[in-house]
Amino acid sequence: MLDVIVIGGGPAGLSAALMLGRCRRRVLVLDAGTPRNAASGALHGYFTRDGCPPQELLAAGRRELAQYGVEQGSGRVVAVARAGGGFHVRLEDGRRLSSRRILIATGVQDRLPAIDGADACYGVSLFHCPYCDGWERRNQRLAVYGRGQSGAGLSLALQTWTDDVVLLTDGPARLTAAARKRLAGRGIGIDQRRIGALRHDNGVLHAVLFAQGPELECEGVFFTTGQHQQAAFARELGCEFNRKGTVRTERYGQTCVPGVFVVGDASRDVQFAIVAAAEGAKAAVAINEQFQAEAGQRVPEE
Repeated sequence: MLDVIVIGGGPAGLSAALMLGRCRRRVLVLDAGTPRNAASGALHGYFTRDGCPPQELLAAGRRELAQYGVEQGSGRVVAVARAGGGFHVRLEDGRRLSSRRILIATGVQDRLPAIDGADACYGVSLFHCPYCDGWERRNQRLAVYGRGQSGAGLSLALQTWTDDVVLLTDGPARLTAAARKRLAGRGIGIDQRRIGALRHDNGVLHAVLFAQGPELECEGVFFTTGQHQQAAFARELGCEFNRKGTVRTERYGQTCVPGVFVVGDASRDVQFAIVAAAEGAKAAVAINEQFQAEAGQRVPEE
């Protein structure tokens, strides 16, 4: 039986595996190869790695694990179940594995707007996070795709990077009177026309096309259409979720299910690669301390 199976080989999973390997734990990292930022050319806000291609960062992380005996495997996990004092994991190819702890770092998947051209533009001129891509779009003419309070909130937030912002609601805006007043006061227009497509060249956006009326020329679109868990393991194991749709965890990634930890974008914190890596390291320490307590290596509490 393994000590820990880490499901997900992104910054959170690799960081946890690195720390657990240094603690001489027997660890296996399983990665399906579908990272959230696969379409992105660079990650940002990661100290000493700003602008680094995401796959380059992950490749470096995987190389570091080898010296600590951490096993790495590819393949999609299809089921995780509690079994006695541990867990059974089943892969798509039929393999079955067991471990004492499970660390889920599978992250989330963004729901792209259902617009022709969105897939091609995603990661090039269509984005979900202004902290990740706002600097590169500074002083440009930008549009926000969204409705209600989330659409209004993202539109206002984008004015940190540019004054030229318009909110596209692709139908009824569903805005409160207070939100409309705030947007108007900041010079942010609201366009409720139905969107037909994004006009682009190899993902480089030129304009938004509507079902009726003239097109809207712009250089980028930020969207707020929600996200969903990449994997259902946490829910199937009985973990609790918060309003954002991410797993409710304690400070160090422990869920309400003993032995199950969730870190990275799938958990409660802000969704940055550097934060995901920190969460992984913290969860690794918590897991190692649990093992130490079970082995009598911790001073008992009175």
